[in-house]
Amino acid sequence: MRKILCISIIFSITFVTSCKKKQMNIKNIPVPTVEKKPKKMEIHGDVRVDNYYWLNEKENPKVIDYLNRENAYYDKVTAHTKKFQEDLFLEMKSRIKEDDSSVPYKLNGYYYITRYEKGGQYPIYSRKKIIGDDIANIKEEIIFNVNEMAKNHDYYSLNSYSVSPDNKLVSFGVDTLSRRQYDIQIKNLETGKIYPEVIKNTTGNATWAADNKTLFYTHKDPETLRSTKIMKHVLGTDVSEDLVVYEEKDDTFYTSISKSKSKKFLVIGSSSTLTTEYQILEADNPNGEFRMFQKRERGIEYHIAHYKDNFYILTNKDNAKNFKVMKTPIDKTTFEHWYDVIPHREDTFVEDFSIFRDYLVVEERSNGLGKIRIMRWDDTADYYLPFDEETYSVGVYSNPEFDTNIFRYGYQSFTTPSSVIDFNMDDKSKEIKKEQEVLGGKFDKKNYKSERVWATARDGKKVAISLVYHKDTKLTKETPLLLYAYGSYGYTLEDRFSTVRLSLLDRGFVYAAAHIRGSQYLGREWYEDGKLFNKKNTFTDFIDCAKYLIKENYTSPKHLYAEGGSAGGLLMGAIVNMNAELFHGVIAAVPFVDVMTTMLDDSIPLTTSEYDEWGNPNNKDAYEYMLSYSPYDNVTKKDYPNMLVTTGLHDSQVQYFEPAKWVAKLRELKTNNNILLLHTDMKVGHGGASGRFDALKDVARDYAFIFDLENISK
Repeated sequence: MRKILCISIIFSITFVTSCKKKQMNIKNIPVPTVEKKPKKMEIHGDVRVDNYYWLNEKENPKVIDYLNRENAYYDKVTAHTKKFQEDLFLEMKSRIKEDDSSVPYKLNGYYYITRYEKGGQYPIYSRKKIIGDDIANIKEEIIFNVNEMAKNHDYYSLNSYSVSPDNKLVSFGVDTLSRRQYDIQIKNLETGKIYPEVIKNTTGNATWAADNKTLFYTHKDPETLRSTKIMKHVLGTDVSEDLVVYEEKDDTFYTSISKSKSKKFLVIGSSSTLTTEYQILEADNPNGEFRMFQKRERGIEYHIAHYKDNFYILTNKDNAKNFKVMKTPIDKTTFEHWYDVIPHREDTFVEDFSIFRDYLVVEERSNGLGKIRIMRWDDTADYYLPFDEETYSVGVYSNPEFDTNIFRYGYQSFTTPSSVIDFNMDDKSKEIKKEQEVLGGKFDKKNYKSERVWATARDGKKVAISLVYHKDTKLTKETPLLLYAYGSYGYTLEDRFSTVRLSLLDRGFVYAAAHIRGSQYLGREWYEDGKLFNKKNTFTDFIDCAKYLIKENYTSPKHLYAEGGSAGGLLMGAIVNMNAELFHGVIAAVPFVDVMTTMLDDSIPLTTSEYDEWGNPNNKDAYEYMLSYSPYDNVTKKDYPNMLVTTGLHDSQVQYFEPAKWVAKLRELKTNNNILLLHTDMKVGHGGASGRFDALKDVARDYAFIFDLENISK
């Protein structure tokens, strides 16, 4: 049901009365308290006192008791929304085609398919042997039915399955705790037998050599969870005998293993935020020694793909800030042999490329919008695919096949459901293989409007905001608006379609995505201008976007909401410290808010590998800058917006105690009666629930929170 907010005196009175009643009810519910145990931390002559440091004692019953009491408080405060949450969940679920299936892709003589059955929380992975073109009549072979495997588990994640070259074996990784520590196992696809060897504490990713018995995989440090070693396992041998092929000694780097699309090379990668390095070995020589492709040089990133007698390289070498494509002979891989294929351009960011038999397909971004460029190796064709919408999302899809003139890509926008499209690079024809179905019979893209506007940041930079809303929603000061952003690691928010978001739009909300600095929306410089000693640009961009939307009468502080997760949760923590008065409500999911303590503790997962993103606080200048914005350290006595903070007990990326400490400190210092809630899922980690329907319940919980603040109850 749609519900557009009315602009009237009657509504205002009703809303104010409702809020007062809500606050009166909250006052009658005891607020959780937690003991203060001051801990002094000194560095660079500066002393910080953390009263809630002890909440990192995960095994301490008092910590678990506190989290449970916060959950109980959340349940009591939101008890009147429980029915609405259930209704929202059912509404969102009703739009999803439960018995859905992916578009099959071809690989090594098989069609591979991912499908869901009605009522199933998890996917079924299957394949069909390629016999002619009539795929419907080919017998299906089940690789994994994750619904069966996930029984008796509160959380279950199967990732990165890898089929051996002879199609007889498959490796797969399983995590049942949600800390992204995967156990690798091997299944015989002919017999269905799962072999006894279990390789523990890995990323879940594994790569087969050409001999069909040697498996390379990435091992994690059990404390920091950093991927540090590339190991080699031979089928049938004891896992304890696995050999270390490579160990990454630099604790700011992590390592990985993969295979080139040509299947000719095994590739070890070492990466930090600013620097990459690769080693290669012929896949048919698993007992050989990997050789260096190009030794790491700080600040130079490169990524490689093999084609015939050459490697093609995506790199920022030679100060190519927006990256370029280079080429080098297969036996001469060091810098001095590299030469340009696609030179650097100031106005175009090269994001990725894909190698095909006759074509090079390049993914680019210009003025914030994705583009796909198709170039024929013999130089007889060079063109871009046309896209008509003002703002959209496009990306090259799974294209494991090399010897083909068809490439697959995905297209969608805020108003256009996603499509999977096969494009014939020879004759430029295209075939839509699948369009996302929105069930329920109520969705019509003509009922929604999308636009892109540009806010002027305080330093004069233009920041894009993508918006979508129902055509009947009137844009005024009384319009509720949810502003979302991330703004870190160069991650760019795409303007993707969401069936879930319709529940927001159909109730009169505007949804807006702010493409702030820290992403690569406007190229590499946009990222670099939002990290390290420029990090505050991320926060001020978001605030300036909020001010723009208020100034242009899209909404007002009484109806403006903000949301972000993980590093986007850091953003939420910063903006409520800086300009709390702009927002009526904030949702902070798994928020990275205790920047200083975390980045000073190199035993915490991800810390050392992120010095190039945030800074190394062991250096005084970095410490002082990071301390100036760290949300936890900058909580003060002031009014804060209504806030919902969520986390998972087993989170390995942003430990649960960061949001728990933050909420405890906010409770201590905030000076108003606005709602402050902490919800800890005691069964999951960073990514939330693993089942597709359980994940919807999390969204329904978040939406119900802001709907309640808008007095929307159905």
